[in-house]
Amino acid sequence: MAKSSTTFTCSACASSYTKWSGRCDGCGEWNTIVEDKGLSKSGPSGKSLGARRGSTVQLTDLATKEAPPPRTRSGIDELDRVLGGGLVPTSAILVGGDPGIGKSTLLLQGAAQFARSGLKTIYVSGEEASAQVRMRAQRLGLTDAPVQLASETNLRDILTTLENEKPQLVIIDSIQTMWSDTVDSAPGSVSQVRSAAHELTTFAKRNGMSVILVGHVTKEGQIAGPRVVEHMVDTVLYFEGERGHQFRILRAVKNRFGPADEIGVFEMTGSGLAEVTNPSALFLSERGTPSAGSVVFAGVEGTRPVLVELQALVAPSPHSQPRRSVVGWDGSRLAMILAVLESRCGIPFAGLDVYLNVAGGMKISEPAADLAVAAALLSAREDAPLPEGAVVFGEISLSGALRPGPQTENRLKEAQKLGFTAAIAPSGGKPIEVTGMSLRQMGDLIQFVGDIFGAG
Repeated sequence: MAKSSTTFTCSACASSYTKWSGRCDGCGEWNTIVEDKGLSKSGPSGKSLGARRGSTVQLTDLATKEAPPPRTRSGIDELDRVLGGGLVPTSAILVGGDPGIGKSTLLLQGAAQFARSGLKTIYVSGEEASAQVRMRAQRLGLTDAPVQLASETNLRDILTTLENEKPQLVIIDSIQTMWSDTVDSAPGSVSQVRSAAHELTTFAKRNGMSVILVGHVTKEGQIAGPRVVEHMVDTVLYFEGERGHQFRILRAVKNRFGPADEIGVFEMTGSGLAEVTNPSALFLSERGTPSAGSVVFAGVEGTRPVLVELQALVAPSPHSQPRRSVVGWDGSRLAMILAVLESRCGIPFAGLDVYLNVAGGMKISEPAADLAVAAALLSAREDAPLPEGAVVFGEISLSGALRPGPQTENRLKEAQKLGFTAAIAPSGGKPIEVTGMSLRQMGDLIQFVGDIFGAG
C-alpha cells in the first residue's frame, strides 16, 4: 500500500506530525493539532508547493522606525552627490557607459578615495592585467592608496578570495567578463551575466560588503545583458559624454538610497577626472555673443539647476523631404514642437531643414525645455536673437498652452548667479521674485511668439 501523504500541524507552534494526537510535544498545548491541507493542490504533479510548509515570516507595520543607513563619503563630491550622499554598506551599484568614456578611471579614483577613507577595498579587473591598472594608478597619482588589485574572471575563485579577505568594497570591472563554471555558455552571454550578477550581489549582501559592477553598453546606449541585472542592484549609474568634449556626466537612473536623475559633472584632464562644482558656468563657457538660434535653457537635473545653451539652425532644404537632426534632445519631441508651431501659431517649417544641438555634450530629457527649443527654432527662422541676458524654460502642450516646470525659483537663482537678468517662463503657480531678475510670464505659445518675435 502507498503511504499516506497526510500531515498534521500544531496551530500554536507549527510543529508537524505524521498522525494526530491530543497534545503537542513541541509546545505542550492541547487540542491544537489539525490536519494540514497543504499549500497548493493545483499545477502539474511535482511542480506545485505540495504539503510541505515553510517558516512563518515576521511582519512589521509601516510605523516601524529604523535609523537611516550610515554612509561613507569618498571625498569626490560629485560622486557622493549621485550616490545620494555617500556609499551605503552592503549596496550593489551598476555603472554603465560607452567604451573609453572613463568608467575605469572614475572607479579607480573612487576606489582610492574610499580606501583612504578607511574601507578595505579590492579592485578586480577582468579586462586588464594588474600591471595595466597599476600604470593607470601611477598616471593618476594614486599609488599610495591602499587598494588591493586582482586580475581574474573565474567567479568561483573571486568569491573564495572575497570570503577569505572580507573587504568592505569590491569593484568588478566588468560583469560581462565574469564566468561561472555552473553555466554552459560563453562569458558575456545572457545566462552568464545574469548568473554572475546574482551570485556577486547576493554574496556581497550576505557578507556585509558593497559591490560596484561595471557594465558594457549596447549601440543603443543600454547596459548589455538581461534587464533583470538592473533590477537586482540598488543603484544604476550611466557615465555619459561626447568624445569631442571634455565634459563627462555621471547620471543616476535608479537609486534606492537617494534621488534618481541626479547628475555629477566631471572634466576629463590629463591627470584623470576632475569634478566640476559649477556645471552651468562650464556648459556656457564656450558661449560667445548672443546670436540668432542661440537660447539659454534653465534646466534642473535631479536636485541641481543647470544652465545649458540650445543651438538651432533653420535653412532651406534642397531635398523633397527636409532633414530633422537632433543632438542631445528627443527627436520625436522636436517633431511635436514643430507641429504645434505650425498648427497653433501658423508658422510653417515645410521645406526647411532643422538642426538642433545641446551645446557641451549635455543630454536633456525634461519637458521644461520645450519653450527654449521653440524659442531657438523661431530665432533661427526669423534671424532674430532673443533679448540679451535672458533664460527660457517651460513646457508646451499640444493645445499651445504653456505649463510651468518644477523648481522655478531654483532655476532663476542659478541664472541670476551667472549674471542673467531676465527670464521668460509660463504663467501660473505661486508668485516668485528673485533679486536682480525680471520675469516675463506667458500664458500660451501665441502670446510668446507675438511678444518676443512680433505677430506672425
